[in-house]
Amino acid sequence: MTALPSPRRRTLLAAPLAAATACGAPADTDSTRTTDSDASGSSGDKSRPVPRTQPGIATAQPAHVLLLAHDLSPARPSVRDVRRVLSDWWTDHASRPVPGVTPTVALGPALHRKLGLTAPPRLKDLPSFPHDRLEPRHGGGDVLVQLCGPSAAACDRAAARIAARATGVLVPRWRQPGFLPPRPTGETPRNLFGFKDGTQNPTTDELTRWIWHDDGSTFLVYRRIHMHTDTFTTLPTTHQEQIIGRHRTTGAPLGAHHEHDPVNLYAKTPQGRYHIPTDAHIRLAHSRLDGGARMLRRGYSYDNNTHDHGLLFLAYLRDPALFTRVQERLAADDAMNPFIEHRASAVAHVLPAPPPGKPLGDQLH
Repeated sequence: MTALPSPRRRTLLAAPLAAATACGAPADTDSTRTTDSDASGSSGDKSRPVPRTQPGIATAQPAHVLLLAHDLSPARPSVRDVRRVLSDWWTDHASRPVPGVTPTVALGPALHRKLGLTAPPRLKDLPSFPHDRLEPRHGGGDVLVQLCGPSAAACDRAAARIAARATGVLVPRWRQPGFLPPRPTGETPRNLFGFKDGTQNPTTDELTRWIWHDDGSTFLVYRRIHMHTDTFTTLPTTHQEQIIGRHRTTGAPLGAHHEHDPVNLYAKTPQGRYHIPTDAHIRLAHSRLDGGARMLRRGYSYDNNTHDHGLLFLAYLRDPALFTRVQERLAADDAMNPFIEHRASAVAHVLPAPPPGKPLGDQLH
């Protein structure tokens, strides 16, 4: 069971703070702007097919998430067995859903090898990054499931049904709950540093270009990022803002006035200094440095105990290599590095939704 936030952290969660970014990867994303129906039917490129996408990716974030990772059973199940489990999950949720809970299913790099199948070319384990403190037993996995719902209890109920369907084929590897700190309706969620986390996700028309493949598949990158909140939050506010690159109160980029103002990497003060420092998090994570390539982020906070709390970084993107490029920049120069540790990691291929009346397991081939 996840421990409740300490009194100090409860204060941080409810405090009327604001401003920018994800810890440890592209931060300027807004997970409140799109829906799955928009993403699959309103692409700016009308010549491309409408992708069949799983829910729980471009839909607005519920208050809670439960991440589940499974490995193949030592009994060495067959491809057919795994397809059956995936299909059972899909049809079970469709026929008797847990109210408000959305499952999203993705496959890890090792699964295809174990089953003698060919993995998608871009599905590869992430490389090691400087400063990583990864705990292998809390990362990786052959099959990952993201459960998003209105309460931790609802997510737990859905997880119990998933576990029952997987008996004899998949065994649990790790599970990690997360939550969105309290916030006024319509506001961007804040992380445990008190800054807004997720300000400029791709727009509806950009999802097909940057997130979905034509068949509706995408990739998931997961990082559990421990945050040294006591150290960071004792810094003067102006120092915090220089580290992030945004104003804490308004969420605006330094040198601007409103949360959704464009990030101007070249704006300078009258004294000739960049408004956004060269080692600020949002500068190093900016899409301009990657030819405009974008990710869709669905970050959640987590609080496992008094010694382990922070951010569950969940990003959906067409190619995990984008995350690798960004994280290499951040690991080398990000001013936030002294205040965070990447402790768990996973990458997975998110299957497209099956055609109507077809089983999800058919997407594994």
